[in-house]
Amino acid sequence: METLSSSLCTAHGGGMVNFCGGGSVSVLGFPIQHLKTQAFPDSKRKQSFGVIKASVAKTEVAVLRIGTRGRRYGLVYNALILMPDSPLALAQAHETRDKLMASHPELAEEGAIEIVIIKTTGDKILSQPLADIGGKGLFTKEIDEALINGEIDIAVHSMKDVPTYLPEKTILPCNLPREDVRDAFISLTAASLAELPAGSVVGTASLRRKSQILHRYPSLKVEENFRGNVQTRLRKLNEGVVQATLLALAGLRRLSMTENVTSTLSIDEMLPAVAQGAIGIACRSDDDKMAAYLASLNHEETRLAVACERAFLLTLDGSCRTPIAGYASKDAEGNCIFKGLVASPDGTRVLETSRKGSYSYEDMILMGKDAGKELLSRAGPGFFDF
Repeated sequence: METLSSSLCTAHGGGMVNFCGGGSVSVLGFPIQHLKTQAFPDSKRKQSFGVIKASVAKTEVAVLRIGTRGRRYGLVYNALILMPDSPLALAQAHETRDKLMASHPELAEEGAIEIVIIKTTGDKILSQPLADIGGKGLFTKEIDEALINGEIDIAVHSMKDVPTYLPEKTILPCNLPREDVRDAFISLTAASLAELPAGSVVGTASLRRKSQILHRYPSLKVEENFRGNVQTRLRKLNEGVVQATLLALAGLRRLSMTENVTSTLSIDEMLPAVAQGAIGIACRSDDDKMAAYLASLNHEETRLAVACERAFLLTLDGSCRTPIAGYASKDAEGNCIFKGLVASPDGTRVLETSRKGSYSYEDMILMGKDAGKELLSRAGPGFFDF
């Protein structure tokens, strides 16, 4: 059974909770990645979460601290209760931890790895669409600060949340093997977007998804402030708030929740977000020890694909207010195939392009940049001024 490693330690400032080595913490025997509870709306549902039982903390000092978005803990009726924020981020941190333990025997020792939970701006503000909050790094800023300040040793990110720039004193030398990049369609009443009746509401927090949905299916409506973790969005769907939603298949696979998928959208029907399905791990630029650990986990094919897509995004200077999609992949001959897209938020204008070249860092960066320059030229003045 998957358990949170160790006991609860003293919480740091800035919304962090530590899990240190020694013992284990579980939630009523449920594996963490399978826990499908909702953020509880009232005291009557507190039993859905269970009380956390923490063992006495050991004295060992962790040699590697992993920082990530994730769950927080709070006191309810004097009991320590699990409050789900981002189970997916925590699953990604666990995947990183497990790979480090498998690759480096010294990190498999009890107490060698600590997971530090950091609440980010994007997690704190749930009442507004991401585009309205503005700025970049909504889900990474606080984690980057903890890394720079030495409160953590490595930072685990969903790469599609990472801005095209990295903070000073940090590097991102590692991408884990990429998951399926496609989007999943989930509905209780229809098998696909095409089968939804006119006027049906699709929930999504992504302008990329909104624009592509409305471009292909203008008779549908989109609820764009459809935010929250996977469990929260599925609850809203079950309650009839929307008739369908789209979620990244990668996240559902990492959470072992693919039984919720109604159908999977093809790349041609819904081009994914830049770096969708990829996990990135950062460390301080002067920390050779951590850089060496991360180099051992890096999946080079994924790193090159992500670099190509991010070069495209950087050239477009994309923001949360700009629907942009991009995907680089390797074909049967070993070449890189890149597809890129920009759109107006209402889906009335969608511009697409593609490139083919060698699967090498320099050529793929050039492909991404060139595709971005082409779409900038075709879009014309004012296209991105939303």
